[in-house]
Amino acid sequence: MGRLMETVKAKAKADVKTIVLPEGDEKRTVQAAAILCAEGLAKPVLLGDKDSIASAAAETGACLDGIQTVDPKTSPDRARYAQALYELRKAKGVTEEDAARLVEDNMYFGIMMVKLGDADGLVSGAVHTTGDMLRPALQIIKTRPGIKVVSSSFLMELPNENIGHHGLLVYSDCVVMPCPTAEELACIAVSAADTARTLCGIEEPRVAMLSFSTKGSAKHELVSKVQQATSLAHEMAPDLLLDGEMQFDAAIVPDIGASKAKGSPVAGRANVLVFPDLQAGNIGYKITQRLGGAEACAVLQGLAKPCNDLSRGCSVEDIVSTVALTAVQAQG
Repeated sequence: MGRLMETVKAKAKADVKTIVLPEGDEKRTVQAAAILCAEGLAKPVLLGDKDSIASAAAETGACLDGIQTVDPKTSPDRARYAQALYELRKAKGVTEEDAARLVEDNMYFGIMMVKLGDADGLVSGAVHTTGDMLRPALQIIKTRPGIKVVSSSFLMELPNENIGHHGLLVYSDCVVMPCPTAEELACIAVSAADTARTLCGIEEPRVAMLSFSTKGSAKHELVSKVQQATSLAHEMAPDLLLDGEMQFDAAIVPDIGASKAKGSPVAGRANVLVFPDLQAGNIGYKITQRLGGAEACAVLQGLAKPCNDLSRGCSVEDIVSTVALTAVQAQG
């Protein structure tokens, strides 16, 4: 476990949050829940058929003592959640019958738990796709005030502690938005700065808006979009240290930053890097991970309450770590 996760887990233990796990009978999820409970990282809630959950626990040797299990199909909260979902979505054509059916689904039930404050956050993805979770989360929990898009950040922990914030860099967006507009890119930048503060303990995020140009060195509509996004982000968060457009080396190498972007409060010292689109972000984080030896973990950002996604190939420790990250996001 890297330095970052040690810090995250210590924060999670200091203010324990309730995190709902819709894939409650999935074996890795059951094992992770047992670890989370034993280590005091979160109060996990497993959703699903109770016999199936008990069977998964028996097969893996996981101890479920003290862990809440809920079957959405028989829960006494089902009617309350259905009524609340109907009120939230009736303008979109959802009927009372639709709502009653939807809350029997683990994902919708879990999202409603978070929406109504019965859980502080949600983690899924060992079985479900990102879209399976993100669709109901956007419909029900919605985005934070002032933020119009959900995006992602990769928390990159590098062996070289001289880079970024003692070896920590936040890369955004590497998962969600294929081709963000200038306005969406500005929202991503502001969200990534919040992620840096909350999860990485970076009290002073320094955000670089990345491009293949630095301060007008190239002329192209792609450069113009990043320049516009930079201006919009300044309007959204006037006190945020944010600058652009700039190339990757100008953002993180002090000598190059001083040469290419003289006087910039960010150049050469950036700890949050906002990529212009998903292709660049996804390629960039994988290069950093595979060639730079960085440890990487991802979180979603921009939702009013935290929900996070796993890879379907995730390990038990991946689930534990993502729940801990979600719990710290829920602390605000």
